[in-house]
Amino acid sequence: MGSAQNRMIWLAVIVAIIVSDQFTKWLILSNPTFNAVPCLDPVVACGRIQISSVFDLTMLWNRGISFGTLQSEGIMRWVLVLVTTGIAGGFTYWLFKAERWLTCLSLALVVGGAVGNLIDRVRFGAVVDFLDFSGPWFGVTIGGWPVGFPWVFNIADAGITVGAVLLFLDQFLMSRSKAGEATGA
Repeated sequence: MGSAQNRMIWLAVIVAIIVSDQFTKWLILSNPTFNAVPCLDPVVACGRIQISSVFDLTMLWNRGISFGTLQSEGIMRWVLVLVTTGIAGGFTYWLFKAERWLTCLSLALVVGGAVGNLIDRVRFGAVVDFLDFSGPWFGVTIGGWPVGFPWVFNIADAGITVGAVLLFLDQFLMSRSKAGEATGA
């Protein structure tokens, strides 16, 4: 997978994630219903468009990492920028050395998502999130287990999450196949 042609395919995946992420965020930022730029101030409410009982567009500024973890401002914003840049750079290096297509796809999704969110963090100090699948069942439990998806996210977050899951599966499956080869199975 290290050929120049294959590298171009994986770079195209990275660019596609970044472009689709930034385009959808631009649509949200440019729609007055969401009150996006004014609601960078935490005392100003962001807007929402109800689409269905399952899915809404809910403007939210995420000052943390994916799905709102590790909220940070000030100097920590720039620490997140540096850490994200380092991870994206390391994964890009790994991508160009990787041989399996699933590893390459996984890394390209993660890198594209990381760069998409990095652009927001540099521009605004926070990431634009808007995809809301919490629906009417958020907060409901069945047998003590929560039902629903409480996070608001974006295309970049989806790329990072899908890429990370695929990378885990790829590495797990590859380690199992190598173990099988070593034992002669």
